[in-house]
Amino acid sequence: MITRLLVANRGEIARRIFATCRALGVATVAVHSDADADAPFVAEADLAVRLPGSTPAETYLRVDLVLDAARRTGADAVHPGYGFLAENAEFAAAVTDAGLTWVGPPAKAIAAMGDKVAAKALLADAGVPMLPTWTEHDEITDFPVLVKASAGGGGRGMRVVADPAGLAEAVASARREAAAAFGDGTVFVERYVERGRHVEVQVFGDTHGTVVALGERDCSIQRRHQKIVEEAPAVLPDGVRQRLHAAAVAAARAVGYVGAGTVEFLLAPDGRFFFLEMNTRLQVEHPVTEAVTGLDLVRLQLLVAEGGPLPLAATPPTDGHAVEVRLCAEDPARDHRPATGVLHRFAVPQVAGEFGPTKGLRLDSGVADGSTVGVHYDSMLAKLVAWAPTRAEATRLLAGALARAELHGVTTNRDLLVRVLRSPAFAAAEVDTGFLDRHPDVFAPLLPAGELPLAALAAALASAAARRATATVLAGLPSGWRNVPAFPQVTRYAGPDGGEIEVRYRLDRTGALADCAASSGDHSLPPSVVLVAAAPDRVTLDVDGVRRAYSVHRVKSQVFVDGPDGAASLTELPRFPLPTAELAAGSLLAPLPGAVARVHVEVGQRVAAGDLLLTLEAMKLEHPVLAPADGVVAELPVPAGSQVDTGAVLAVVTTPEETAS
Repeated sequence: MITRLLVANRGEIARRIFATCRALGVATVAVHSDADADAPFVAEADLAVRLPGSTPAETYLRVDLVLDAARRTGADAVHPGYGFLAENAEFAAAVTDAGLTWVGPPAKAIAAMGDKVAAKALLADAGVPMLPTWTEHDEITDFPVLVKASAGGGGRGMRVVADPAGLAEAVASARREAAAAFGDGTVFVERYVERGRHVEVQVFGDTHGTVVALGERDCSIQRRHQKIVEEAPAVLPDGVRQRLHAAAVAAARAVGYVGAGTVEFLLAPDGRFFFLEMNTRLQVEHPVTEAVTGLDLVRLQLLVAEGGPLPLAATPPTDGHAVEVRLCAEDPARDHRPATGVLHRFAVPQVAGEFGPTKGLRLDSGVADGSTVGVHYDSMLAKLVAWAPTRAEATRLLAGALARAELHGVTTNRDLLVRVLRSPAFAAAEVDTGFLDRHPDVFAPLLPAGELPLAALAAALASAAARRATATVLAGLPSGWRNVPAFPQVTRYAGPDGGEIEVRYRLDRTGALADCAASSGDHSLPPSVVLVAAAPDRVTLDVDGVRRAYSVHRVKSQVFVDGPDGAASLTELPRFPLPTAELAAGSLLAPLPGAVARVHVEVGQRVAAGDLLLTLEAMKLEHPVLAPADGVVAELPVPAGSQVDTGAVLAVVTTPEETAS
């Protein structure tokens, strides 16, 4: 029987496993990098061991350090979570060789499914339908195709290629990204199915010969091949569900599978489906399966690892519907690239439970107020899951809670997720892996541009209330009151899009709003705005006869405003700004901290708009830096291998007009 479990992972999955361990009376051990020393999962473990360093290669991917931590803490079992070493057969074997209980499938099954090309051949013999697959790239004649990493998932090392001209660079880039994420740069190519749906089946096996399907999930809505919305059960044509479950169980039996696993399929518009891969671990999206089955999958993992039989012999009935979103640190203004920073506030309303089967709203997060989001790990902050009797109710509950969440300090994909959940196409279950490409309207921010002046006015009035609350001179007069009406109070902010918002207001002796004006680009305040109440953290306005409340949170010069129509992050600008150095025309800046993986051009080289100049590596992904226009590479100040901060100049491209001037 397991008495002390080491989790060889981090973030929300470590917290998720610890929660079940506490419920079962199992002691817990965390391992952590220097970057994660103050993370919530470390504080929640009974024991914690430092892995010196910050990058995955230095820490969470070091088998020797993880096993040494188990030895030093007296752990008798290891759970790999997902990612990192979770699908590493050598790690699984090393754990069992050390006399510890491995909470996962046998190393032999991991190895069989880890080589995705060999896995396809093995399962094809078991009757599982397959897509055409190539390992020799000069044999490919059927485009479009998808380049995929053999050793991992999560969208890393994955590229869609429309024609032969782009194949070589896609393969090379996928290899680099896969090597950085999984330590293995092997890739293969398979046919790309247009408008396919990503549907996966949760399987579970025990050492007594039982293998069951625990239902399926639809994970079709993806950004850069990474899932962002998942649901269970999937909305499927008649007869498909039973055939999917049967194929998944056949795949698991073919490799003698034990423990939790997921068999992923691509469902074509005509109802045919094809095997994609088998993930030999717990999936990120397992909470939606827990919500509709009522099962604790981590508990089942521990039970099976101890040699016990599964407490069920067939697919259990499902109850209601569950939808999950992955809340990630992303910058919408920079094509949703991963974002970094300090999370000043992380508050989600109406949460009924965390880290286990929950009716209503469930939150599994790896962060808390004050957490630092760095460049070394995945950008996912949390998973928010809603269960309700129907799909429509679950979707509405999830969208509403997400829209009202206070997420301050790090930009996220929250607005995108809410727009997806509220879109008519999602409501009609018209989903596939190209959903975001066909619905660009979901990328619009929740807060309309015309509402920014109101948010800025609320920020200014809250700041005025805060100053008055701490005033020691003439404390009876409201801040912003002027004896001479010609001189209002003026505050300027930088808006979410970098544009400037100017607020002018004047209060009378009673604190009422005597005059106000605010403008942002082409937008200004509505004709009638009345101040109802103002406090340092909350402002209520009457706008054209409708009362609107705004929550305001200030951190130094940053002001976070949450209103009825959306949230705005504003930066108060100094009244007397200091002079700053002017960047050279054509400067391309680093969108986030990272490492320059490759430099593809030379100084003096002519480039065309869209040409690849450099590749920046951050958060386990590659980020291309492209030429903004036709021109000449004038400067390359950072060589390959350099670490850069946000805003660092990566290259300077001069256009003919700039050269002439």
